[in-house]
Amino acid sequence: MELGFLGLGIMGKAMAKNLLQNGFKVTIWNRTLSKCEELVEYGASIGDTPAAVVKKCKYTIAMLSDPSAALSVVLDKDGVLEQMCSGKGYIDMSTVDADTSTKISESLYDEIIPAFNVLGKKSFFLGEVGNGAKMKLVVNMIMGSMINAFSEGLVLSDRSGLSQQTLLEVLELGAVATPMFKMKGPAMIQNNYAPAFPLKHQQKDMRLALALGDENAVSMPVAAAANEAFKKARNMGFGDHDFSAVYETVKSLGDSK
Repeated sequence: MELGFLGLGIMGKAMAKNLLQNGFKVTIWNRTLSKCEELVEYGASIGDTPAAVVKKCKYTIAMLSDPSAALSVVLDKDGVLEQMCSGKGYIDMSTVDADTSTKISESLYDEIIPAFNVLGKKSFFLGEVGNGAKMKLVVNMIMGSMINAFSEGLVLSDRSGLSQQTLLEVLELGAVATPMFKMKGPAMIQNNYAPAFPLKHQQKDMRLALALGDENAVSMPVAAAANEAFKKARNMGFGDHDFSAVYETVKSLGDSK
């Protein structure tokens, strides 16, 4: 199967590389073409435009940063829509709101499942278009709230005279243990925020999740507070750092007292 792949950010590049390493032929496109060079070494071909990628490939996957980028790649000149026709499929894996997903969607779940099985641990068919976008927002909202609580715990342990490393070991042994704490904790203690998931995108997802809460009359005070912390971190210059850099927001609040 030959697949197109649009968007080579941190997630997109890893996903496209995973496809290449598992035997798929992949034609890639990214707005910044220099990001394509590494994947060419793995056998990828480069398309000049999203339309060129869609023209060449039966199925094209997109992993873009936000709703405006997702719509632009589809609707702008030389975009996906120019080459979409019967027999071609477009799968948008970007974390966007349900309305954006609905605008550019058609379900191709059964046909594209071999690629899904390579890209993730398990695939879920969630029904009508837009439900996948909603599920991603719920998951990322929980993740964003958790990293804020974790950051507060790290600061509280430090200011209380406790070892942060011991805290990590204690957490790992209890019901609250999570791979995210184990993976992010040591780097956070060292003030290392090499981006795996940029904070600016996490804050975007929190904003979209809160909007989804408004639509469904769900009170979300914890998520709202977490969103404010991410916004403060963006204003502090951590937008392009890993989302765990929200830890700096918590530390700064303590320092100001």
